[in-house]
Amino acid sequence: MILPRIDLTRQEITDVVAAFYARVRVDAVLGPVFAVHVDNWDEHEQKITAFWASAILHERSYSGNPMIAHMQAGNVRTGHFERWLGLFDEVLQTCVPTPQRHQWSALVHRIGRGLSLGLADAERSRGAVPRFNNLSRYS
Repeated sequence: MILPRIDLTRQEITDVVAAFYARVRVDAVLGPVFAVHVDNWDEHEQKITAFWASAILHERSYSGNPMIAHMQAGNVRTGHFERWLGLFDEVLQTCVPTPQRHQWSALVHRIGRGLSLGLADAERSRGAVPRFNNLSRYS
């Protein structure tokens, strides 16, 4: 049996995902980005819960590629991740006990950094030097 990466239950993950997307839907920056793509919030939340359950609990319930999904969306920009991370951390602050909160936040920031850097690389012109102006904030 593989131990969870973070001591959380699937229900706790489900609750965080629901609270996060409740905030996203009304957020002035992220709400419109998601509204273009999400017709069924229950289905989207189940998919993202499966993602986190796979990442945290080692479940094999998620299939997909977050990098490709964010690149193909067409309206996701590197600057959106700062807001996304802030909202996620706010939800973790209110929903998750301290040791697990810090662990999940570190994982969220690592994934967010990877997605942001991947999008930045994809946004640059072919043959151009990658634009990683703000790497110091990710160190």
